[in-house]
Amino acid sequence: MRPDPIGAPTRRRVLQAGGALAASAALPGFVQAQTSEPIRLGFQLHRTGIGAAYGRWYERAAKGALEIINAEGGINGRPVEILFEDDGTDPRRGAEVVEKFATQSNCDAVLGPLFSHVVVGTAPRAGELRIPYLVCSEGNHVASGMLNRWTLQPGITDVRSQVQSMAPWVLANLGKKVTMVFPDYAFGHDHRDSFTQAIADQGGEVIAQIAIPPTETSFTRYMPRIPRETEVLYHVMVGPAVLTFVKELGEFYGTGARPEIFGFIDSLEGVDINSPGLEFLDGSHFWEGHCRYLQAEPGAHEAAYRDAVGVDGNGASRADARDVSTYGHMFSPWETLFIIKAGMEASGYQSADDRQAFVEAIEAMTDMPYSIAHPQGPKVFNGRTHQVFGLQYITKVQNGRMDRVHTTSIEDGLYPDQVDYTTQPF
Repeated sequence: MRPDPIGAPTRRRVLQAGGALAASAALPGFVQAQTSEPIRLGFQLHRTGIGAAYGRWYERAAKGALEIINAEGGINGRPVEILFEDDGTDPRRGAEVVEKFATQSNCDAVLGPLFSHVVVGTAPRAGELRIPYLVCSEGNHVASGMLNRWTLQPGITDVRSQVQSMAPWVLANLGKKVTMVFPDYAFGHDHRDSFTQAIADQGGEVIAQIAIPPTETSFTRYMPRIPRETEVLYHVMVGPAVLTFVKELGEFYGTGARPEIFGFIDSLEGVDINSPGLEFLDGSHFWEGHCRYLQAEPGAHEAAYRDAVGVDGNGASRADARDVSTYGHMFSPWETLFIIKAGMEASGYQSADDRQAFVEAIEAMTDMPYSIAHPQGPKVFNGRTHQVFGLQYITKVQNGRMDRVHTTSIEDGLYPDQVDYTTQPF
């Protein structure tokens, strides 16, 4: 299948966002570049498979960022083109897609995958091909040191940082005896290991861990395994059956007593919280990477970002209110594209011969201030571990929406380095 090329400059929208990117009334001329060839980026897209809901919105976010980048002159005076290709949310297919980008499509870099098993299964091939691989995942696999110097995660925080940031709030406000329900693959295992340790560090206890296959379609048989003494039920589920999981959880508890419920928005990404059967979630709390509902005091760049990705104040498509976004994650490809632009411009990138210099330029990055390039919030990048750190948001379900009740600091999520990729050879 031929990748879909996207990226022709357009007049349709140029955003003004606090001066972060200067607006232009005319199309960029790209006249100062040494070559008229576009910068080609391969986007490894979960268009089908269990990650399809994310893939659809990752593509929309990437196109929104691309339009701004090209309207502002592209990268080093060259237009930017993205080639999207489906990996089926499958690690074997993912490696094939990256190889195609590198050897047939002449891509300068690859970005985009979210699901951890796909990233882990694809990164080794990217390393062998010596092509920069910027993942939009959340697993601890990059910062743990299990991958390679060509693989970076500069646009979204990882699970270890997320749960470490939020564990003190959960214990202080919800309870100390926690039961975890999570998907039985790498991403879920990161939650299991990181949250169990974070809770123990705060004086709490994970009293049960319930692992569920990510392709499961019914969950009722798992519910009786939740201990009666559970004070907090921590859930994070993924895949097309997330709505079924949350509904069956509500049916299990009914109108009787239940523990406090704290979920990762992954369990409801792409799902309307006002769907029938989800009424029991009222009063529960969620982690969100980026608040789905427009908050009372939004950041200065929030409106511009929502406009560019076509999302309304409820986190749904402006074209179809039934099409709910994966807003808690989709900022990652957006921010990653602006990081690619910054890295290529800092390294003077011209061709594949400059790939190493491009990676080294990203490794040299540190502070990433809040801007239209980073609409989720400010971040700090650790070039040694190839991992970014940022803010986390806790929201409460109430009045048919999700309202922010707590924001962590960047410092809350910092942890000691597990690797120094800069000492490794390319």
